[in-house]
Amino acid sequence: MKKIVFIIIDGLSDKPLVQLGKKTPLEAAKTPNLDWLAENGICGQVQPFQFSWQRFPESDAAHLALFGYDPQKYYLGRGVYEAAGIGAYLRRGDVALRVNFATVDKNLKLKNRRAGRISETQSLINSLDGRKINGVKFLLKKSLSYRAVLILRGKNLSKEITDGDPHETGKKVLRIKPKIKKAEFTAKVLNEFLERAYLVLKNHPFNKKRKKRGLPVANYLLVRGAGQFKKIPSFKKRYKLSAACVAGGPLYKGIAKILGMDLIKVRGATGLLNTNLKGKFSAVKKALYPVKSAKGGAAKPQFNRVKKYNFLFCHIKAADSLAEDGNFRAKKEFIEKIDKNLKPILQLKNTLIVVTADHSTCSNLKRHCSLPVPVLIYGSKIKPDKAAKFSERACQKGRLGKMKGLDLMKKVLLYNH
Repeated sequence: MKKIVFIIIDGLSDKPLVQLGKKTPLEAAKTPNLDWLAENGICGQVQPFQFSWQRFPESDAAHLALFGYDPQKYYLGRGVYEAAGIGAYLRRGDVALRVNFATVDKNLKLKNRRAGRISETQSLINSLDGRKINGVKFLLKKSLSYRAVLILRGKNLSKEITDGDPHETGKKVLRIKPKIKKAEFTAKVLNEFLERAYLVLKNHPFNKKRKKRGLPVANYLLVRGAGQFKKIPSFKKRYKLSAACVAGGPLYKGIAKILGMDLIKVRGATGLLNTNLKGKFSAVKKALYPVKSAKGGAAKPQFNRVKKYNFLFCHIKAADSLAEDGNFRAKKEFIEKIDKNLKPILQLKNTLIVVTADHSTCSNLKRHCSLPVPVLIYGSKIKPDKAAKFSERACQKGRLGKMKGLDLMKKVLLYNH
């Protein structure tokens, strides 16, 4: 059995853009290493998972599907994964939600969903964390950049509530509504908390300083993805694979953690544009094949415990964020940076390399979109197909064909012998 490197480049695929000569950022990018993997491996397309009620795929459920976990059965809610990813402890009965610090006008119409991608949010969080309403304690914890996690702790709480995020600027933020009668109390106290939070944030000294500097103020908490924790079958139990994760973003760490993967710490792995790509791929290599010291023992790795892994999930985020900002040229350049840093893992022996995306992010729309994503599987004994480049259109010619996200792990395991 081979070892597996499973690379997910978030929001990698895109629509062709006139500004790039009718090419996508991936097609326009110079990617000799990814192209070598495609030319010497097999390629295809993956249709990302999305729930019937979603306008387009979201990262959490799409990742679960790529790992072979049916979201219809195992999805816990975005907030749970975000909480797990930042190391927040969830008690039984807690409700966790993903939060964006956002900018709204006086009529609560959304002006900026990410408050200009603000990152210095700790003073704002401190002003709200620990408040109580009708016996429910509200715990607000910092996550990556403009993100946070909100945990509701108390009795008779339910995750069956709607989101407050309208997902489009110019629209008024949404009131939280109960999906079932038992969730009426949860919706009521959460709405009251959000109203109080708005009053605190709009008058906060930090936001007044931002306003003077002409920066978007972080005066509202957009909440979505309510969830409650429960145990699900571990990755190791399901596949008999000892797995670890290299990621910067809390969501992806949280998904890995809940699936029972170990988290490998990499200095400078931020999940942002400045993330330490070289360190990430180096950590993947060392985790799969620990370097022997001069005395014959295993050299101390960059992570906490020495363990033999045969499955490494490596997540790379920034391509998605750049496309959401409409910055297609920077997305192209970041893809080239990924390719350049990928080189150390190309010559790993007895290793299967999988590269794909969780979903497409369209730069012209500045959001996720429902297009299929390219996938490649490379192994030294795999007979190559006709795809000579790793891109959206080139991979359509590949032998893997088009598959659902939920079927990818099955395909990977077929070649893992």
